[in-house]
Amino acid sequence: MSGSNYDSPQENGIQTSQYSAISPPASPVAQDEPFSTYFEEKVPIPESVFSFRKLWAFTGPGFLMSIAYLDPGNIESDLQSGAKAGFKLLWVLLGATIIGLLLQRLAARLGVVTGMHLAEVCNRQYPTVPRIILWLMVELAIIGSDMQEVIGCAIALNLLSVGRIPLWAGVLITITDTFVFLFLDKYGLRKLEAFFGFLITVMAISFGYEYVLVKPDQGELLKGMFVPYCEGCGPLQLEQAVGIVGAVIMPHNIYLHSALVKSRDVDRKNKKEVKEANKYFFIESAVALFVSFLINVFVVAVFAQAFYNKTNMEVNAECNATGIPHTDLFPLNNETLEVDIYKGGVVLGCFFGPAALYIWAIGILAAGQSSTMTGTYSGQFVMEGFLNLRWSRFARVLLTRSIAITPTLLVAIFQDVQHLTGMNDFLNVLQSMQLPFALIPILTFTSLTSIMNDFANGLVWKISGSIVILVVCAINMYFVVVYVTSLNSVLLYVLSALLSVAYLCFVGYLAWHCLVALGVSCLDFGSRVSNRPTTLEPNSSVLTALIMCLKY
Repeated sequence: MSGSNYDSPQENGIQTSQYSAISPPASPVAQDEPFSTYFEEKVPIPESVFSFRKLWAFTGPGFLMSIAYLDPGNIESDLQSGAKAGFKLLWVLLGATIIGLLLQRLAARLGVVTGMHLAEVCNRQYPTVPRIILWLMVELAIIGSDMQEVIGCAIALNLLSVGRIPLWAGVLITITDTFVFLFLDKYGLRKLEAFFGFLITVMAISFGYEYVLVKPDQGELLKGMFVPYCEGCGPLQLEQAVGIVGAVIMPHNIYLHSALVKSRDVDRKNKKEVKEANKYFFIESAVALFVSFLINVFVVAVFAQAFYNKTNMEVNAECNATGIPHTDLFPLNNETLEVDIYKGGVVLGCFFGPAALYIWAIGILAAGQSSTMTGTYSGQFVMEGFLNLRWSRFARVLLTRSIAITPTLLVAIFQDVQHLTGMNDFLNVLQSMQLPFALIPILTFTSLTSIMNDFANGLVWKISGSIVILVVCAINMYFVVVYVTSLNSVLLYVLSALLSVAYLCFVGYLAWHCLVALGVSCLDFGSRVSNRPTTLEPNSSVLTALIMCLKY
């Protein structure tokens, strides 16, 4: 599907807008059939110059997107960072959050300008086989994330019930209440967004309480946040730094954000309105990610101040002295304390009393419940976009939930709540491997003039976006290599090598399309995402000249 296909003012009987050369998907079913979607209600935007009233109208999608930065996987990464490296890796968390904001900006712009989310654009731009492979890869990322989120909720319920609710029962409870909460948007989209705001507030209060209780050293905290250096750090801290980046930047969140922005009533035929919407969504995303960053800092600081360099022996003795159960979690040796979200709650209870444990569990429950709901929305958008499904709302929710619930329930039944760290490491690696399948397409399509028109990425954004994506993917691939080499199995090494060949071939295919979109025209031999405006752009000519110089 070349760029010229989008120059036509009409496709499938639908008129394309002046500022989006890609049209919304036509329905494959009769128009009088009822089809319930998240976007049945559009939030109206007031007519005014810049105002907080207008910013409030745009507020919502960014905060739903920011929940992926606060899921149980991120919380576990935060507490491990604090316990293993103290305050020294806070600057990595800050940098990863800023990179995340830049990537979310691209996702929001795609949704606002085209009126379609990333999965829908992929469906139209890529051939059938690559499109199906891409969908499967994104589904794997969603399943991996969903397993962490649902099990995070189950762990929180186990802590709150003092072990009376087993892991499998907690999973079933989480799945059930997720179904209930997801239908809140039937009472109004703003009510649903308010509910997510409430859950973020619960997290802020819960982890903020722990922060105030522990009283971290503010000087060390600021030094760790703004001095990009890790004194005395070794491979353990390096691996943790890589884990922070992998936990913060999640592939399905790019697809989610590009869909959520469609819930605002923006006239895409009006260039001024589109430009204004892009600006307000960026401001809202920045505020939302600032809030999520503060909550993440609370968790890192609590474990950095209270448990950095603590040994299992010290923790065991403290738990015995206070009478908190689960002292068997901490063997009688002088090895450095290793924590996850379950052990973290127990340790807080040992050192700061039962209230700290229960408030921690409430925060984890809010994190898991909110991220499970947004993960379900991601699954719906991805499946609808890639496969163009026109099922009933209940059928779509049931299918997307079932895909994730089956492996999660199996893990909950056969895995003990106290020994989930190995599984979390595997799920983090799984999600890290899927990052190129969100980052490369979003850079590709936001750089295409044939799709974005006047809002296509300029030269600065093309270069900076390419560098950011290369760095993020390289960091995550390092994390994958470290994990695979730790398996110590020749059979797994061989299997990994074979899978790596297929994986790299597909990433190379996506990168080829991306380079064509970025203006490397000498590679444009049969690419379906050819960026061919009527007159050659200066950005394109500069890059082409550079490539030709390197070639000769």
